[in-house]
Amino acid sequence: MANILNIQSSISGEDSVSNKLSQTVIHQLLDKNPDSTVTVRDLALTPIPHLDIHHFNASRIPDEEKNDEQKEASKYSEQSLKEIQEADIIVIGVPFYNFTFPSTLKSWIDSIAVAGKTFSYADGTPKGLLQNKKLYLNFAVGGVYENGLIENMEHYLRTLFGFIGITDVEVFKSQGMMVPQLKEENFSKAVAAIETALA
Repeated sequence: MANILNIQSSISGEDSVSNKLSQTVIHQLLDKNPDSTVTVRDLALTPIPHLDIHHFNASRIPDEEKNDEQKEASKYSEQSLKEIQEADIIVIGVPFYNFTFPSTLKSWIDSIAVAGKTFSYADGTPKGLLQNKKLYLNFAVGGVYENGLIENMEHYLRTLFGFIGITDVEVFKSQGMMVPQLKEENFSKAVAAIETALA
């Protein structure tokens, strides 16, 4: 049994390729462990506000010392932190908008990258506090790029999650999703890669 956290950030709803890839991952995981639970955080439907000074300052105050205003400012972060701390497996759909992933995904990242909660400098060097978790990143890209754009996104996400302690990362990619001649074949290849990896 595992707690699975599914982070969705696509605005395409049921047509979202990144969500479909994530669902393929989750179905494979549930086939192995049918008693697992799945928590879905849809950032397109319920976006987390971008990080601001009130949220940042509130995140630095111990929970028991926060006033009502500070609790309100940090409520999105507290919920996101609770979800990822309780998760054994995180499955994230990563669509590609205007040469990067959606800002809603970055806002979620900002809400979980909190000193004292998911990383610490207490020993003088950075230490990730989220241990023994598995992360699946599912990239869906409209075009086909060979200039390092997708690799740069992957590097950033691997670095960020490694910083907070999540180093067991598996990546699946599907490019050409807006190219009629490539979409079906490339999507099928990505699904097959997931099914093989998680068989």
